[in-house]
Amino acid sequence: MKIIVDSGSTKADWIFFDQDNKVITSVTSLGLNPEVITLEEFYTRVNTVPDIAKNKDNVGQLFFYGSGCGSNRSKTTVRDFFASYFVNCQGIHVHEDTYAAVYATVGQTEKGIVCINGTGSNVSYYDGHTIHQKVQSLGYMAMDDCSGSAFGRLMIKALFLNYMPEELAKKFTQKYDLDADVVKYNFYKKENPNAYLASFLPFLIEHKNHPFFQQMIKEQLVFFVEHYIKSHEEASTVPVHFVGSVAYFLQDEFRAVLLEKGITVGKIMQKPLDGLIDYHK
Repeated sequence: MKIIVDSGSTKADWIFFDQDNKVITSVTSLGLNPEVITLEEFYTRVNTVPDIAKNKDNVGQLFFYGSGCGSNRSKTTVRDFFASYFVNCQGIHVHEDTYAAVYATVGQTEKGIVCINGTGSNVSYYDGHTIHQKVQSLGYMAMDDCSGSAFGRLMIKALFLNYMPEELAKKFTQKYDLDADVVKYNFYKKENPNAYLASFLPFLIEHKNHPFFQQMIKEQLVFFVEHYIKSHEEASTVPVHFVGSVAYFLQDEFRAVLLEKGITVGKIMQKPLDGLIDYHK
């Protein structure tokens, strides 16, 4: 049995293949970012999904594409965990989530810039053989601009500094428990504070036509283009592709800003799974 996993910080999609390389089932677990959850939590999130637990002895190959897997340290952590969990697995391959986005959008031989705009964000250039990154991400506390966590942080800040328009603030506090103690508990005591911030994204999507959010979205997009996408000089000559819920649900806004900046938009998809399945077949 072969498994491919596409994991963000919020959730992970698992695809199971049989020995004839046909998809037999798919399941979803909570996100498996080794930079924001402990190994104990990692185990819990994997082992509490029945289809994963019952097949743990049948897995021969595992391909894991995950956020937080950009360093050798984090890759080793994830690889060692899976080696201890899937005890009969002969091949464990751990890549950062950028590779999943590249394989799903650009393919194996084409050139392009690939952006991930989900819970977090990053940008890479694929030259047809190798992935190049000019910006080293420091994660949601310092970077991850134009992501779900970035928009969540801006929304919380606007609410508590009292510059969110009154009609939006009223709806925002009706939809979520935004007591200061609750917010701080989720920031400092619970796992995945970045995913907590990103959990407010549906509110922004729902009210994205409000002038306050239109300005917020455009400012984030312009900053992302200028400081992330344009860090690659190839941005003016190759298509720029996007993967992630932020890009998918704000694609009209993305296309408008990129058109202003003279950038060619390639594919925009919410999840790279379909492309990954074709690639691994």
